[in-house]
Amino acid sequence: MIHLYGIPNCDTVKKARKWLDAQGFDYTFHDYKKEGAAPEKLAAWIEAKGVDSILNRRGTTWRKLSEAEKADVDGAKAVTLLQANPSIIKRPVVEHPGGLLVGFSESEWAAALQ
Repeated sequence: MIHLYGIPNCDTVKKARKWLDAQGFDYTFHDYKKEGAAPEKLAAWIEAKGVDSILNRRGTTWRKLSEAEKADVDGAKAVTLLQANPSIIKRPVVEHPGGLLVGFSESEWAAALQ
């Protein structure tokens, strides 16, 4: 089963969902703005892909954080920040039987999911 995590109004998530639908994949969608992000999931994603792959430092939510919040972000601190601010989780995150995908790349997804 494919689990897609994201925010429904995110353009990248929309592209990813459209691609999954066009390929005929069944998946469940988890809106972490409404449903939250479990700390265990966040920790597992960070362990699998690293803080920099999961933490989105480009968005306005990140820029609005205090300098103290943005300083010295390790795995544990990242989980706390991501749980409190799900908008700074890179999107989408996909859990699938073969592993974990972060962000949307049609070629990467085709190779991983086909």
